[in-house]
Amino acid sequence: MADLTPNPDRPGLLVSKPSPNAPATGSAVCHCGATATATGDSQVKALVEGYTANHGPAHRKGGGRR
Repeated sequence: MADLTPNPDRPGLLVSKPSPNAPATGSAVCHCGATATATGDSQVKALVEGYTANHGPAHRKGGGRR
């Protein structure tokens, strides 16, 4: 299986929760160079919300780099 971890060449968002009892983990890399990681369900939820609102898809709405 390919490595799906976001990096500067392939920006994006990756979230993992291997089992219901394990904490979620997440990482994000944006076109603008911003990076973030999170561990724990609530922290990962905040990471996803922040990335969606301020990076990734939000940059496309404003005409930013793709």
